[in-house]
Amino acid sequence: MAVFQHPFPFDPTYGASEDDLRSIPAPEPPSDYEVFWQPRYEAVLVIDPAPEIEEEGTEGDHRKFQIRYQSAGGVSIRGWMLVPRGGVAVRGFVIAHGYGGRTAPDTHLPFRDAVLFFPCLRGLALSRLPRVPSDPYGHVLHGIESRETYIHGGCVEDVWCGVSALLKLFPELNGRIGFLGISFGGGIGAMALAWDPRFARAHLNVPSFGNHPVRLRCPTVGSGEAVRTYAARRTDPMPTLAYHDAATAARRIQIPVHCALAAFDPAVAPPGQFSIFNGLAGERKLFHLQAGHFPYPGAEEEERELLRDLERFFGTL
Repeated sequence: MAVFQHPFPFDPTYGASEDDLRSIPAPEPPSDYEVFWQPRYEAVLVIDPAPEIEEEGTEGDHRKFQIRYQSAGGVSIRGWMLVPRGGVAVRGFVIAHGYGGRTAPDTHLPFRDAVLFFPCLRGLALSRLPRVPSDPYGHVLHGIESRETYIHGGCVEDVWCGVSALLKLFPELNGRIGFLGISFGGGIGAMALAWDPRFARAHLNVPSFGNHPVRLRCPTVGSGEAVRTYAARRTDPMPTLAYHDAATAARRIQIPVHCALAAFDPAVAPPGQFSIFNGLAGERKLFHLQAGHFPYPGAEEEERELLRDLERFFGTL
């Protein structure tokens, strides 16, 4: 485990060894967990996403489009799509961003034969909404008073509707859809993967929102700190968070999942990250990062190694 000098008033490893991290179990779901989520998923499947696209130019081996589609609650989701320039797409990916939002599609991914779908989830970046904070510390608390109104549930629905929009544009990719999500997008993605069988493989990179009971005990510089502060000053958020826990959701994920996790991370506490990995019910592969949300020597080479690993992992998609 790498040790770094850092400016934080807490230990970003939280004193956990590799063995400690690999032994943290995912929380058990509430008794009516399925009763809450399954109808939401089924309701999303009947939504017409009515995707609209507008070509903007090219990005490397892809044509670049702006996209817009309809999600649950009448919310319009915007983002980007990359489509192979010189050939037929044989697979597709829905790619979710971190809590910083997204200002452009990722152009470094090694999937030249894929349609790459980059939605900005509700309240963030191109999909900002009136009265919904776009900063991570406000967004993570929006609607937290109730499991029905919590913003993260809507973000999960945006991912599901993103799959529907992608398949409406490219129905021939059915059965060959992958997911990539980092930090915020990794946690939201885990919650989406738990219910949506249209995904065949997935990658989660330093995923957030894993094991809220543990997260509430871990100081961070990320959105989790806003929830910790809220919990200390207001009503208990666990009646809502128990239904929006990425580690709990992982217990239902049967498809192969590749996880890039860090044992040192000041923004997304490693115990939460590893709790998601530990909870996965299907085939899983772990890629060790030296750190998350923190610059360190060798990070660029590690990123290149990760991309090579992802190319191999998704080679059968």
